[in-house]
Amino acid sequence: MRPRPTWNAGGVTTGTASDALPHWDPTDLFPSPGDRSFVSALEEVAADVSRLGALYDRHAVDRAEPHEPSAGEVTAFDEVLAETNRVEARVRLLDAYVHAYVSTDSTDAVAQARASELDRTSAGLRQLAARLTAWVAALGAEALVAASPAAAEHRAPLRRLEVRATHQMSPAEESLYAELQLTGASAWARLHGDLTSQFCAPVELPGGTEVLPMTAIRNLATDPDPVRREAGYRAELAAWPTIEVPLASAMNAIKGEATVVNARRRWDDPLAASLFANSVGPATFAAMQAAVDASLDDFRRWLRCKARLHGHAGALPWWDLFAPCPVNSGIVTWDEGRATVLDAFGTYSPALAGMADRAFAERWIDVPARPGKRGGAFCMPFVHDRSLVLLNWADSPDAVQTLAHELGHAYHNTQLVHRSALQRQLPMALAETASIFCETLVTEAGLRNARGEARLALLDVNLVGVTQVVVDIRSRLLFEQRLFARRAQRALSAPELSDLMVAAQREAYGHGLRHDTTHPWMWAVKPHYYSSHFYNWPYTFGLLFGLGLFARYRRDPERFRAGYDDLLSRAGMATAEDLGADFGVDVTDAAFWTASLDTVRERIAEYERLVADLGVA
Repeated sequence: MRPRPTWNAGGVTTGTASDALPHWDPTDLFPSPGDRSFVSALEEVAADVSRLGALYDRHAVDRAEPHEPSAGEVTAFDEVLAETNRVEARVRLLDAYVHAYVSTDSTDAVAQARASELDRTSAGLRQLAARLTAWVAALGAEALVAASPAAAEHRAPLRRLEVRATHQMSPAEESLYAELQLTGASAWARLHGDLTSQFCAPVELPGGTEVLPMTAIRNLATDPDPVRREAGYRAELAAWPTIEVPLASAMNAIKGEATVVNARRRWDDPLAASLFANSVGPATFAAMQAAVDASLDDFRRWLRCKARLHGHAGALPWWDLFAPCPVNSGIVTWDEGRATVLDAFGTYSPALAGMADRAFAERWIDVPARPGKRGGAFCMPFVHDRSLVLLNWADSPDAVQTLAHELGHAYHNTQLVHRSALQRQLPMALAETASIFCETLVTEAGLRNARGEARLALLDVNLVGVTQVVVDIRSRLLFEQRLFARRAQRALSAPELSDLMVAAQREAYGHGLRHDTTHPWMWAVKPHYYSSHFYNWPYTFGLLFGLGLFARYRRDPERFRAGYDDLLSRAGMATAEDLGADFGVDVTDAAFWTASLDTVRERIAEYERLVADLGVA
């Protein structure tokens, strides 16, 4: 067994394993956030936004009575569209650069200051976006498409702007809201990120008490040692209450702000705004949720089977939700995980494997957990077709799946590089397509030749992840729906937020989870609640949509490959229903979602048979 990284009381990494893992390198763009070249770039992009505002003023880009666009207005639109795309792309690039620093070290005061400066520039861009939305609605998306080749290439984004215009406040209100967000929701979200990334706590481990960053404590959930897993869970439950008051304040502020703004924007409820933002229709969402609800008992049965495998009578305790299979599992090194992903990607195409190889060779990835680094994982587009991928590597099979998932996003970004900034605005639900597909490639490659205990271990990794995306996200959806309903009346205390979370977990997990081992502070753990609203259900959509696409890939690989990259490139330019239809899928029909879940049911049944073969009753 390799030595595990440890942290001293001051939060400094002392183990060699973490030190040897790769960190990403954005310095080819600018040497550092404090370098004069980056400061100059911030000044230039702020000037770009000001000049864009002047262009909007010159062409009267704002709310107006609907009318047929004149030839002059079409010419003006082409100029406005081109410049808007250029400035948007520049702002996003600088935002990715500075985020590369603050997400890996929230104590970096210089990077935090630069991020705050860029936030103000971004607020100015949001103010202009509201004006552009109103102007497109006045001119008419279809009229612009008919008159302008540039507009025709942006038909889907323009149609979305036209609909969004019906949900805008007055120009003055939208402008004021964009500015107030800097000291409102955005500031509260940053507080959550800073607190949780710098949060350390003591853990009572077999070798003695260790003070670890919360990211490292949460990584104990995948430790092969059950004593260490439970110790991590107990440490979390003791630690989160120490910062629950500021986090509850942040949650109340963010959801309270959203409640007021959604009402003024004339959304029936916050979920309706989320569906629109994700280009998913209500009928599609309802069909997916119906299939999910019908599957919950299957997952609960699997959780009880996993509990038996780990020596528990009855339901599974929370600290073993992510437990690696006790047979034929163990530690997966970074090098082993990287090789597994490369091999699996190679079974699909040289282009996919080549992209992953570049990501490793060119230092796209920040791998180890460490103090000051935010938890979880993400991928963000960077320079040209290059992405930056954040991980918190845990030496586990689950970490391999996370690596494949985030590199799937990176591959998606390579297919978007020729699209404009407006065309690249991906709905979350559709942004998950490539990531889930790549996870499935890794799972299928492993299962292809695995037998017996090795097969059981692979199925375990897959079902742990799927259970999170279906069952746990069902609990998050329930929690957020009830939170918004209550927040419309008054602010909630930290204990009330925990009560809502426990009730949602018990309802979703049912008899599969030991109800005395819920995690009341998951509302504090997950950054998604603080950065967005109903952020989580799109993962369920992405998983099930991806499984459905993978089934079509297996039926006709060559035909699928011929259309897949184009589908990815158009994810920001079509609805979920349109993209599904391109592959012969009706996503408004619950049968599609049920068929994807049937794949999971087959894996559950096989898992149960393999556990029975071990003599576990």
